[in-house]
Amino acid sequence: MNTVHIPRVVIAGTNSGVGKTTIVAGLLAAYANGGRTVQSFKVGPDYIDPGFHKIASGRDSYNLDTWLVPPHKLNPFFATMAHGVDLAIIEGVMGLYDGGREGVSSTAQIAKQLNAPVVLVIDCKAMGESAAAIAKGFRDYDPEVNFGGVILNRLGSANHERMVREGMDKIGVPVIGAIYRDDRMHSPERHLGLTPVTEIDPTEAINTIREAVEKMVNLGQLLDIASSAPAIELPEAVDAKSVEKRVKIGVAYDEAFSFYYPASLAALEEKGAELVYFSPLNDFEVPDVDGLVFGGGFPEMFLFQLSSNESMKESICQANEKGMPIYAECGGLMYLCESIHDFEGTVYDTVGIVPANCIMQQKLQKVGYVTATAKRDTLLGATDTSLRGHEFHFSTMEPTVENFPWAFHLEGGRKPQSYDGGYATDNVLASYLHLNFAGSDEGAQHFIDICAKYKAKRS
Repeated sequence: MNTVHIPRVVIAGTNSGVGKTTIVAGLLAAYANGGRTVQSFKVGPDYIDPGFHKIASGRDSYNLDTWLVPPHKLNPFFATMAHGVDLAIIEGVMGLYDGGREGVSSTAQIAKQLNAPVVLVIDCKAMGESAAAIAKGFRDYDPEVNFGGVILNRLGSANHERMVREGMDKIGVPVIGAIYRDDRMHSPERHLGLTPVTEIDPTEAINTIREAVEKMVNLGQLLDIASSAPAIELPEAVDAKSVEKRVKIGVAYDEAFSFYYPASLAALEEKGAELVYFSPLNDFEVPDVDGLVFGGGFPEMFLFQLSSNESMKESICQANEKGMPIYAECGGLMYLCESIHDFEGTVYDTVGIVPANCIMQQKLQKVGYVTATAKRDTLLGATDTSLRGHEFHFSTMEPTVENFPWAFHLEGGRKPQSYDGGYATDNVLASYLHLNFAGSDEGAQHFIDICAKYKAKRS
């Protein structure tokens, strides 16, 4: 076994909405502004928060998830991505002990596996010493969690800060920072959370929170806590082999389609794909490639532009008619359907290679980790292939044909359910399922192999 020492700290919350992303962005920007190389991570299946991390730190942010990626890969992946940095900051998901069913991939689970100390963010608005009772409960709930201290958020005054600090002193919990309320730090939100950085420029808000963090957080103390983390044990390294680029894969990427894990795209490259990015919003046709990937995002916010780009829609249809492999997740599935009905009921014609309509609903339809078992051969594997994924969507898909070729039988979710989903033909796989190819070597390889066969056939 090898060992490596990486200063690291988890910034957790009592629950969603306490300001974790805002504070992490401020910390990243503050350390980077001070000349330190800082690598960020996000616990769980999140595409939006890492975008804010990247702007703040200047480096890609990576997801840590023991459902989408097998647990034994977590520590080596973390060590690889954080190699040579001065500090790794890991933003938690929801509350410290929240995750999938039975705590799967919770912030606490990830922190324990990485032997990383935890600093808890508490939203102190409308409370005084009660914040200490909350901190004590979180500290004592699981003694195996290395509880390093708290950051107090949304304080109203110096007197408010004094009251909360007195409570923390009584229970021996270090206060690493105390941040006052400031609406300038707020980023706009919509139905799936924060608005992605592909649509807004959060630079001003990040600069504001950076300045606040530099004044109100003891950055030296936090770095000391991170540096106290023990060395990580890793399996013996295996020399990476250079991989020949066997195929070109077009990746839809713009304001409407931005939900991609950097590690997932890297996994496709490691299997022999050269990635070529294009925009369904702004380009007129797909690039000259051997396969297409449509990630998730917010197509429902750009329906007029997507629907009006007839040239792009026709180009995708022509690629489909030629048998080009086309893989789509969530927002990509919606776009490939015949139409999307927006929140007001207005209908927009979309690509039309999936015989179904997508209808936006007022309430969240599915959320949580799921297991997907292939009902037929798909681009990711043969019948009965099992995949671990995540769903999070407000829309529903309603087939327009009988004998709809469902791709998967799915089980799981925050409210456990069993149902059929997705669409699969010889060359198309489109579903609400979000995957991370870094955790699905076989699926990534199968997709690349099918793209290679298509390339050879059309040559």
